Amino acid sequence: MAEMLIEDELKNEMISWRRDLHRHAESGFLEMRTASRVASFLESLGYGLKVAEEVMDAKERMGVPPQEVLDAHYKWAEQNGADIGWLPKFKNGMTGIVATLETGKPGPVLAYRFDMDALDIQEDMSEGHIPFEKGFTSMNESKMHACGHDGHTSIGLGFAKMLMDKKEELAGTIKLIFQPAEEGTRGAKSMTEAGVVDGVDYFIAMHLGTGVPSGEFVAGNSGFLATTKMDIEFKGKAAHAGGKPEEGRNALMAASSAVLGLYGIPRHSAGASRVNVGVLNAGSGRNIIPSSASMKLETRGETSEINDYIREQALAVIEGAAKMYGVEAAIEIVGEAKSSMPSEELVDVLAEVAKTSPYFKTVVPWSADSAGSEDATYYMERVKELGGQATYCIVGSDLAAGHHNERFDFDEASMPAAVDVLYRSAVKLSRA
Repeated sequence: MAEMLIEDELKNEMISWRRDLHRHAESGFLEMRTASRVASFLESLGYGLKVAEEVMDAKERMGVPPQEVLDAHYKWAEQNGADIGWLPKFKNGMTGIVATLETGKPGPVLAYRFDMDALDIQEDMSEGHIPFEKGFTSMNESKMHACGHDGHTSIGLGFAKMLMDKKEELAGTIKLIFQPAEEGTRGAKSMTEAGVVDGVDYFIAMHLGTGVPSGEFVAGNSGFLATTKMDIEFKGKAAHAGGKPEEGRNALMAASSAVLGLYGIPRHSAGASRVNVGVLNAGSGRNIIPSSASMKLETRGETSEINDYIREQALAVIEGAAKMYGVEAAIEIVGEAKSSMPSEELVDVLAEVAKTSPYFKTVVPWSADSAGSEDATYYMERVKELGGQATYCIVGSDLAAGHHNERFDFDEASMPAAVDVLYRSAVKLSRA
């Protein structure tokens, strides 16, 4: 198997899938068209499928779009190439899929996670941006696959096809998890709480790029920070700023004081900690005491314990600022992720099989370079808690611009490389 190469037909299929998904970008919990087409293809291959409520705990979702947005996007998906047979199952933001391959031979349970969502970013529409030049830029305003999840989904489909084509080489059970709403760390918790990785012996999540060049593979990434995302609404009382200012309750002042307090939270001695207010909106006119203010913020920590500390301090600051100005503060948690360390044994296995792949010149067993966050850590921690092993790997891919940038694009040759290493891991682990 050392010299095995992905066939051109499958390479071309993955490129076609990726470009179609890129053109029809759908953000978190709106992946209705994407999920319907993924489910249809997996069904055609012969996979057993569980979807929507079968694999998601609805109440554990975070940051779900309003119902009117969900309804409008369902109509859009219906008119823009969704599989009509599958589409109704993915209404109302329940867009998760788990495909299961039963080999019929005794062996372990393997699970692989692929995220499907795009970002709320307006894609660049100018020369030099390959999706623009080749005609597959996003048709949806302010929605773009700017992190490579279109590639991840296509890798998942290519991997699914290869597994089924070579089923006789495998043993045990293999689960493919197609997850919504990774951006903002919103979707994995609902699938974890629904039990999709309970009973899994080996769990692997992967990502393209993240600063790793084409031809390089990282078997275990441990640099993800635990995080909490919050939306805050301050509610006060409007009044005439000149005539009766004492009758008002100033939400803008409460929010502004909260911002200053948040950035004054002491750092934690045990590791890296972060807090950031990314959005602050308030007021309606220069002569009106502002009655409302909205804020979007996040906390992060090198460990879940550090993030818990920053989050609790942040909540205390917000509540204190609201009390100081006599306003109310409504706090909504719209995203969350844990920290997680990969399992050393599984990292060693992935590094070993990657070294046999013709697609990689460099194999790095461990890296802690990322300072971002990932909700695949929910699956990883659940699998490890129940006695299994888990890791998060990086498939190198040269990028046209950084992740979450309007000119983001990745090296499509990295997709067959990803399928190759994942397949090698499946053969190795299923026979363990």
